[in-house]
Amino acid sequence: MSLLTSSINIRTRTARRQRTPRRIPIWTLIGAEILTPILLLAAWWFASARSTNTFFPPLQSILTRLIEIAQTPKFAADIASSLGNLSVSFLLAVVLGVALGTGFGLIRPLGWLLEPAMHFFRAIPPVALVPIFVSLFGFGNETRILSITLAAIFPVLISTIDGVRASEPVLEAVSRVYRLTLSQRLFSVMLPAASPRILSGVQVSLIAAFVVMIASEMLGASQGLGAATLYAQQTFAIADMWAGILVLGVIGYVSTALLTLFRRWILRWYIASQEQEKKA
Repeated sequence: MSLLTSSINIRTRTARRQRTPRRIPIWTLIGAEILTPILLLAAWWFASARSTNTFFPPLQSILTRLIEIAQTPKFAADIASSLGNLSVSFLLAVVLGVALGTGFGLIRPLGWLLEPAMHFFRAIPPVALVPIFVSLFGFGNETRILSITLAAIFPVLISTIDGVRASEPVLEAVSRVYRLTLSQRLFSVMLPAASPRILSGVQVSLIAAFVVMIASEMLGASQGLGAATLYAQQTFAIADMWAGILVLGVIGYVSTALLTLFRRWILRWYIASQEQEKKA
């Protein structure tokens, strides 16, 4: 009997080892993530080195022009304007999206009543609303902040509603047994349980906010990276245009990477539990 049990245990361990894929070391993934942009820039450098195309200048010329632009006060003002509008709008979208989504998720009749209108406005491309906001409110920062916030709020709102409604009944039953107050249940049980979905919506929200930030600055704005890039294109300053595109790409990549690190830090308990389930 003991031999049979031992052979079964050995087979079980072998099967688990065969089913469990080998994990790639984290340093390998980080190195690949750093190396990939470097390789792409190197390929761009060599592919454009002998370019005589006016609209595809050598990367060396673009970087040289970027260094010159970066030393001007207008460059710092453009970056400050873009990042300021993006940060304010993104934070507003996250706060409003989580607050409204929690209310709609908890009060189901309210959610059912307002969800058709919510999905209607969500289906409209936010970029298409920018000209309407400009005609109503002018070309000020308020118009850009309103446009970016409207674009960024829906991913957070929908993911929060789904996360709150998908909370496990066991957690709700336990919270009632321990007689937790509504605020304790909300901040200690429901929102932590919904945080994986909420933060996934926040990541999508950042991408939408970044796109609309650029589009809103290209309509009548005098400051911002989008306005500077469009002005360079209209005046045939092609190297300046490519420099602006390059800076926008770097800002988008860095902001997404920082949000990913923040998400992993907040959800470290969730990631640890998922790893534990895989090992079981």
